[in-house]
Amino acid sequence: MNQFDGRVLIVEDDSSVRRALRTTLDALGFDIGEASNGEEALQRLRMVDYEAVVLDINMPGIGGIETCRRIRRVFTRLPILVLTVRDSEDDKVEALEAGADDYVIKPFQIRELVARIRSAIRRFRAPESPSEMPITIRDIVLDPVRRRVERSGVEVRLTPREFDALQVLMEHAGRPITHSRLLAALRGPGSGDDREYLRVLIGQLRKKLVDNAIDPEYIVTDSYIGYRFRDA
Repeated sequence: MNQFDGRVLIVEDDSSVRRALRTTLDALGFDIGEASNGEEALQRLRMVDYEAVVLDINMPGIGGIETCRRIRRVFTRLPILVLTVRDSEDDKVEALEAGADDYVIKPFQIRELVARIRSAIRRFRAPESPSEMPITIRDIVLDPVRRRVERSGVEVRLTPREFDALQVLMEHAGRPITHSRLLAALRGPGSGDDREYLRVLIGQLRKKLVDNAIDPEYIVTDSYIGYRFRDA
């Protein structure tokens, strides 16, 4: 077993999909639990200490979104990865705002799903750092107390809004941050959906980090969803 193995709960109403995922993930060293609906998932989470949840959005009963919301309400740090179809952008946004950490698009490559699960478990197992501690991801260092950012040891001068945006993204590295969530962090609740403002802000931030917008090393655009800082 490798260091990324962990206990994963698969919440999926299609038994054939659950069986296929369990067989594959079992073979890779994960300890897999299954639930066919949201109610059963919540019950199993109270019985077993899982380290990640793979949750199908389209389920009968209370549904995937409400299940996500209820899991997040009780298990505040538990990683939740939702499975969604390619054209359901609204579902992705709704799931992320309900507390999901990430999403995987159906049909998906199993290698992608495994990579996302391992990344989520790695973050879950990492000790929580006090908010005043510097954040280091590859060659970017952000110091929230001194409000200073360095790239490869050289200071990057940012505006207050650019710094705040980068801090939010780095604090949640590897996870997509929706437009509305990022705007709320920058401007406060009820900030609307001013995506053009974010596009310009992120564009300026990329320039200062010398980040190629076409093939970014740091800040990735999740189309129609928001932005994410690449995980280390």
